[in-house]
Amino acid sequence: MGDDALSAGAVARRLGVAVTTLRTWHQRYGLGPSQHVPGHHRRYTAEDLDRLEVMRRLTAEGVPPAEAAGWARRSTVVPRPENRRNAAPRQGVGARAGGGFAIPVGRAGPAARGLARAAMRLDHTAMREIIERHVATDGVVGTWDGVLRPVLVGIGERYATTSRLIEVEHLLSRCVSEVLGAVPRPAGPSRILLSCADEEQHSLPLEALAAALAQAGVACRLLGARVPTVALVDAVERTGPAVVVVWSHARATARTEQLWAVLAVPRRPLLVMAAGPGWPVDALPTGVRCPADLAEAVALAGTVSGPAPRSVAD
Repeated sequence: MGDDALSAGAVARRLGVAVTTLRTWHQRYGLGPSQHVPGHHRRYTAEDLDRLEVMRRLTAEGVPPAEAAGWARRSTVVPRPENRRNAAPRQGVGARAGGGFAIPVGRAGPAARGLARAAMRLDHTAMREIIERHVATDGVVGTWDGVLRPVLVGIGERYATTSRLIEVEHLLSRCVSEVLGAVPRPAGPSRILLSCADEEQHSLPLEALAAALAQAGVACRLLGARVPTVALVDAVERTGPAVVVVWSHARATARTEQLWAVLAVPRRPLLVMAAGPGWPVDALPTGVRCPADLAEAVALAGTVSGPAPRSVAD
């Protein structure tokens, strides 16, 4: 019997599913162990495990089991570099997929539900595959609105009521950042500056905006989280952007003096946007736009035209 052959229990632990689930996949869809030695139970080979991983990931995303099984059977098995006997289980012995807290996603579709289940399993690989697939097919805006945002909001709701799932939010955010950061950036000078408000740590929506702009062929600079007003003003003065977007998730970080400071630079931007739910819309400086969603932010930024101003940084 091959050294890499695994029992049903070992496979269930690695995949984070129940043994009864493996039996069902075997009986209904033919995704069973292929190695057999007379007088012994059938064992799962490395190739069997690869196909079962495809099955698990697709069903976690909401693909119907019969369709997922078809994809799993047709999948090209790529040999793994690691030694399976020494590979650690995905979740630890006896762990159950989903954990003790479900993530509410409202009326979001099967992709968001699949991502929520993968997030609860802390399954980095499955989360990345789901996000990458939808960014490729639906674009950054469609993926953010239909897949990512419902899950992130659901995690926030669960945290508000249970003070749990911080580890889920952190790992999912890392996966989202990795995929968004991999979206190819256009060449050429940037006329758009993206920044979080002072003390604002939620930079993921700005990362989504940067990636969405990149897909639209628009270059931008992303300063990231917790940008003090003096640093933001310095960046505006040195780069001369046509558009400045300041993101605030919480009311506590949405200080309108930051916007006034940007508007007061000698060569003020053509467009200043206050993005995010933290900003008090009725107290914004005249002319500052407050986009309702990611799609509107991309559209507003795209209205800027004309030659880029000379910049010390360009």
